[in-house]
Formats: sequence, C-alpha cells, structure tokens
Amino acid sequence: MTVMNYADSALSLLPPAVAIVLAILTRRVLLSLGLGILIGALLLNQFSPVATGEFVFNGVKGLFWTGDGLNSWNLYILGFLIVLGMITALITVSGSARAFADWARLHIRNKRDAKLLTMFLGCVVFIDDYFNSLVVGSVARPVTDRYYISRAKLAYLLDSTAAPVCVISPVSSWGAYIIALIGGILTAHGFADTGHLSIFIQMIPMNFYAIFSLLLLLFVVFMGLDVGPMREHELNAQRGNLYDESKGLPPGANADLPEAETGKILGLFLPITVLVFATLYFMINSGAQVLATEGIEFNIISAFEKTDVSSSLFFGALIGLAISLILNLVQGVEKSMIVKGIVQGARSMLPAIYILLFAWTIAGVIGQLETGKFMASLATGNIPFAFLPALMFVLAGITAFSTGTSWGTFGIMLPIAADMAMGSHTGMMLPMLASVLAGAVFGDHCSPISDTTILSSTGASCHHIDHVVTQLPYALIAAFISLTGYVVLGFTESVVAGLVACSVVFVVSIIVLKIKSKGAIS
Repeated sequence: MTVMNYADSALSLLPPAVAIVLAILTRRVLLSLGLGILIGALLLNQFSPVATGEFVFNGVKGLFWTGDGLNSWNLYILGFLIVLGMITALITVSGSARAFADWARLHIRNKRDAKLLTMFLGCVVFIDDYFNSLVVGSVARPVTDRYYISRAKLAYLLDSTAAPVCVISPVSSWGAYIIALIGGILTAHGFADTGHLSIFIQMIPMNFYAIFSLLLLLFVVFMGLDVGPMREHELNAQRGNLYDESKGLPPGANADLPEAETGKILGLFLPITVLVFATLYFMINSGAQVLATEGIEFNIISAFEKTDVSSSLFFGALIGLAISLILNLVQGVEKSMIVKGIVQGARSMLPAIYILLFAWTIAGVIGQLETGKFMASLATGNIPFAFLPALMFVLAGITAFSTGTSWGTFGIMLPIAADMAMGSHTGMMLPMLASVLAGAVFGDHCSPISDTTILSSTGASCHHIDHVVTQLPYALIAAFISLTGYVVLGFTESVVAGLVACSVVFVVSIIVLKIKSKGAIS
C-alpha cells in the first residue's frame, strides 16, 4: 500500500488539530479521536474508501499484532492497566483504602497536607511516568477524597510531578532514554569523550519548564491558587462533587464496591510497596540481561537504557496483585467480594484503555503523515541565533501537543537542535537540547492525545477532558515563564541569567495568580 507524504505540508497538522479541538469542544474524546484518525487515513490514501478502510484496519491490528508477532509493548501496558485496576479494587474491598483515609484524618491536618503528600509521592516515585501517575493516584485518592480535593486537582498533581520529575531524573526510563539519545547525538558531532551522564546532569538547570512547573505546583498547593476551570472544580468538590457525576463514572472509578470492616493500612501499602520494588527489579533485570547479551559492563544507567518498561510494569503489577489477594484471604474477606472486586477493577479501566487505543492509533496516523518532520522544518531559515532556544522550545511544544508524544518529539527535534548549534554556536549546544526537552514536556502536558495525560486522569479517576482544561492554564503559565528564560538565555548565553529571568516572571505570576484566586479554598 502506497501512502502520500505530507512532511512538507501543513495538512499534516489537520488530523491532530481536528481531534484536539473537537475533544475539548464536544468532550466526546473517542468520537473526536476517531474523526482525526479517519481524516488522516483519507489524506494518506488520497481519499480512496477501500484503501482508507484497509489502512485503518491494519493500523488497529498493529496495536496488537505486528509482522514479528504480538505487539508486546502495547499488550503489556494494557495488561498493567487491567491488573492495577484489580489491585485498586481489592484494596477498596479489603477496607484498606478507608482505613488509610481514617488514618490520614488523624495525621494529615488539612487539605494542604493531603496535596503535599501527593506531590511528595509523585516526586519519590520517579522511575516511569505511567507508573507514577497510576500508582501514586491509587495511594493518594483516598486521602484527597477525604479532604474534598477535586479529582481534577489530583490529576494536575499527578501529571505535574510525572513527566517533569522523570525528565530530570537520570535513574528513570525517561532519563535513560534521553541519555542514550543525547549520547548518540554528541558522539556524531565529535563529542565522544564527554561523559553522557554528566552532560545530562549539566542540562538539568537548563530545563526551565520542568523546574518551574514543579515550583508552580508547590505554590499552588501552599497558596491555594485555583484559577480558571480548576476553581470551579474545587468549589464543587467542597459541595461533595469530586467529579462531574452527570458525565458518568470516570476511568478508574469503582462505585458500589463492598468494603470489609476489618481493613488495615497494611492492605494498601504492602501491595503498592511490593509493586514498586518488583517493577524496579524487573526493569533493572531486563536491562542487565540485554547488557550481558551485548557484552557491556553493568551499571544502573545502562540497565535503565536497555530496560523493557512495559513488561516490567506488567510483571511487577502481577506480583502486587498476588500480594493483595493473599492479604484479602488472610484477612477473611468473603470470596464473593474478592471476585466482584477483581471483575469490577478490570472493568473500571476499560474507558482508559479505549481512549489509549484510539490515541495510539492516531499517533500512528500522525507518524505516517510525518507531522513531526513538518514542525521540525519550520525551524529552518534565517533566524537570529539568540532566538533559537526559545524557538526550539515553542516548536517542540507544538510538536508534542500535536503528536501526543514527548519521546517522539525528542527523537525528531533533538538532532535538529544539535545541528543548529553546530552550524552557528557550539557553546550553546546543551541549552538548545535542553529547550527541546522542556518544550516536549510542555506539549505533552497540554495534549489531550498524550498517553501521560490520559493515564494521569485515569490515576486520579478524573474525566479526561476535565483534566486537560483544568491543567492547561498552569501549563501555559509555566511555559511563558520558561519562554522568557530561553529568550534571555539566547541573548546572554548565560544559564544563570535565564534562571533569574524565569524567577522574576515566576514571582510576578504568583502575585497575579494570588489576586485572581482570592477567596479560593486552600
């Protein structure tokens, strides 16, 4: 099958634009994504109905089966979602979630402490963004519900500690991927003697978006800065409406599950703790096996670089499920309650799985359209070098927003940023690369078709578009702060000057937000 090439055409932006705009306007995510997929498929196949139908069928089939066999990455991720839904439901059935909420009422003094606990857990669990959003959401939800914190606010807490923390942590799936990618780029440009890990660490203070989105989140938590749609969600939560019930149950919700009266906090923390350490073990072990096969000496960073994230998440979750089952049986929970929990827990993840499958499908269509390459082509031209870090930040943000993938944006935009630096000012190589990382995380935060956005709303049991529209103002504020920093950095060639500029704009933004949110409930 021959498909059209749109790498040099603005038409490549049409399918993601239609899907994103319609999803926000109509709040019907699957319909919007489906229409985006259809438009993209028609464009690629010159509007031939037969070829378009075959293309869509092959795309959907590819989510589960490739030419080499089962699509293990996708299937493991879907399996992880289902198993984690079971674990969450079993924790509810055992009464452990309620026991933890009762404990929190005695030891966590107020809403602010509940939000700080969530943010702390999000920063500690940094091995993978999927893992962060879903696991931390499962632990924090009973506490935030107890203090009438909206599910939209919880989703924002999860999403804004997932990717920003992972992108600046070397010991994470993100960090290892970035180190490997940047290492190859630097080697290709003659920087083979430079330590790739040390380069990654040097780039951390240059990732303005990750730093200031985390700082903004901290001030939102401490000062109750609820603006835009978030304010309405928080006010509704105070009335007992943690999410919009008129839209039905959100992904991850388990309504009407029976709860045992003998629940213990151990029933929540032991399965989750085992899940964390088992996943970490499988990640290191799978990476170590690849290193041994390739004859490479073992180290943690290299192991994370070679790890199989999806299988590690799935097998770690299976062990967590086994522990949860054992605890329920030892506790004497009725078998009928356990079975109901397992079935309903798996079903609760189906809405998230449907959205994820559609998002993966449109991502494949967007990849065929080469939307990312079109966005990258906009960086060429006679642009003063001083503006290039800011330009790369913006283009990486739009690319990640349009494609729904920060990792794909890294792969497309980082080599271009490096080529630009080599062609004009090699001393600005690292700031240019860092601006791409920052922009990609920003775009990922805003995009309704991003898998991290989808799973953050799932972890919080929040309606997907509610999460998108409530997080957007905060993401845009952090992006504006970062953009200012990259403009100053470009003109001064000083990271310190860029950080100072960001800090000044940050302080002004906090003052304005405090005025705007006056009277908000903290």
